[in-house]
Amino acid sequence: MPKLANDYQAKLATPFAVLGIRTKEGWLTDIEYLPLDTPPLAFQNSLAREVCKQLQAYLANPSFIFDLSLHIGGTIHQHQVWQAIQAVPAGTTCSYADIAAQLNSAPRAVGQACGANRLPIVIPCHRVITKNGGIGGFMHASNGSPLVIKRWLLHHERV
Repeated sequence: MPKLANDYQAKLATPFAVLGIRTKEGWLTDIEYLPLDTPPLAFQNSLAREVCKQLQAYLANPSFIFDLSLHIGGTIHQHQVWQAIQAVPAGTTCSYADIAAQLNSAPRAVGQACGANRLPIVIPCHRVITKNGGIGGFMHASNGSPLVIKRWLLHHERV
């Protein structure tokens, strides 16, 4: 079933985007980057309130560790990549190649898993960069506003 543009349980304004938050049956299912001029939406349920609270805690302290019930779907490989990314501490980065070597995979497959991540920030794909230290892509993009967001998040974490 396609997602509707207005089926968010909260829209949280941040310095880099408005975060559209979706929950379902006690699980966080999506966080989407919406344009900065998107009107905020107060949380519609207790989980959305908790997600907003934890995202605000991250914005105040980039070392904050999320503790949320996640439901993201995806393949076994994507889950392995996302698990590896969640182990990368704030303030550090790793490369697509590093994660690929850890999982006996390929850097491109790691990049594809990053692009399929429906829970950015909570699963911090912004911490994954190229092996030569370049910023790489973000959200299946190699330029434009997604990279502005990635740079903001890395700067916030003092990388």
